[in-house]
Amino acid sequence: MTQNTDDPALTSPTSTRAGATDTAAAADPPGGRAPTGRLIGVDLARGLAVYGMFAAHVGPNPSEGGATGFLMELAHGRASALFAFLAGFSIMLIMGRRSPKTGRAGRQAVAKVVIRALVLLVLGTALTMTGTSVEVILAFYGLYFLLVLPLYQLSARSLAITAGAGALVLPQVLYGIKRVLPADGADGVWAWPSNADGIVSLLFTGGYPALAWIPFVIAGMAVARLDLPASAVRIRLAVTGVCLTVLGYGGSWLALHLFPKAIPAISASRWSNGGSATSAWWSNAWGYPDGHTPAELLVASPHSETTLSIIANTGVAITVLALCLTAVDAFPRFHRLVRPVIAVGTMSLTAYVLHIAGIRLLGIDELPSSTLRMLLGFIVAVTLFAALWSRGFRRGPLEWVLGKATEPAELVR
Repeated sequence: MTQNTDDPALTSPTSTRAGATDTAAAADPPGGRAPTGRLIGVDLARGLAVYGMFAAHVGPNPSEGGATGFLMELAHGRASALFAFLAGFSIMLIMGRRSPKTGRAGRQAVAKVVIRALVLLVLGTALTMTGTSVEVILAFYGLYFLLVLPLYQLSARSLAITAGAGALVLPQVLYGIKRVLPADGADGVWAWPSNADGIVSLLFTGGYPALAWIPFVIAGMAVARLDLPASAVRIRLAVTGVCLTVLGYGGSWLALHLFPKAIPAISASRWSNGGSATSAWWSNAWGYPDGHTPAELLVASPHSETTLSIIANTGVAITVLALCLTAVDAFPRFHRLVRPVIAVGTMSLTAYVLHIAGIRLLGIDELPSSTLRMLLGFIVAVTLFAALWSRGFRRGPLEWVLGKATEPAELVR
């Protein structure tokens, strides 16, 4: 049985009924600014990430090849990176998007984030105990929220610098830690005292180790601080995203070809799937890093937790967000067409839990290994549920529960 690692982030804490605030316009208003209402494009990006997660979990195996296999491969890792990026965005919606909340409001916002983090830790642990093949990310997200919370008062520039520094430094630190972690010597699984396994997994050895994933969250926080309704900002954001994508994937491709011994080295990895390591600059087909050869630091495949991977996937996330923000504002017909997807984005936590329940009830043991029909079934079922639910309710069911759980934060003085 394999552990699949593409899961969603917490949905926006300010989710509104899909389509209730129609901010689309045929052209920018004077001053080159997009409409200043709710940033519906964020929900669209999150909805697309949900579909990407479904593709990674219950879609056909990318190894089947062809156009379908290629699309499935695109979803792997990049969907989870987009969710992590948007999780940072959600934090800033709570803490104050353009400027940080202060005083009592600031203290209450901090308490809300802490409560959400604790709920995600508990919920993530509970879903892990269901025994599905999905490596549940929610507990990881709870830890991410706690780790990045002290940064919420930083400016967009400072947050961007922090995210960049984290991307440059933390993967190397993680690699060094994995080199010294005790292993059982049999199958390469890291051994650790049972009473410390949870936090060690969340920080270092799990499918989404915080040490390598918090740069995504901080990058999302940085982007949230920008004047996103401004067209010029969106253009710069899109250009930045494309440049980061090319730098990450292109840099990995170049590095693997400049150092001919790198490909044989990573091909010998304990976690190799037997695929061609020449694709490690963008694909997981070759396998996963095991922390035992420096050549792994040159790959940019999703879930490789390398600097180049973080740069590339951050670029993808930024590009997707910029395109979604622009598209829903510039093209009213497109906005109306994608409202069901937007509805899914407003309740991504609910969609995540429903898909775990579906996998458990259907007895799907090997992921990804399902048919295209199974994937379409999950997408249609969740989209119909979200579209119908959003007609009568402002938030998804679990989003409502999460909101109620944070109400005690209002007692903070």
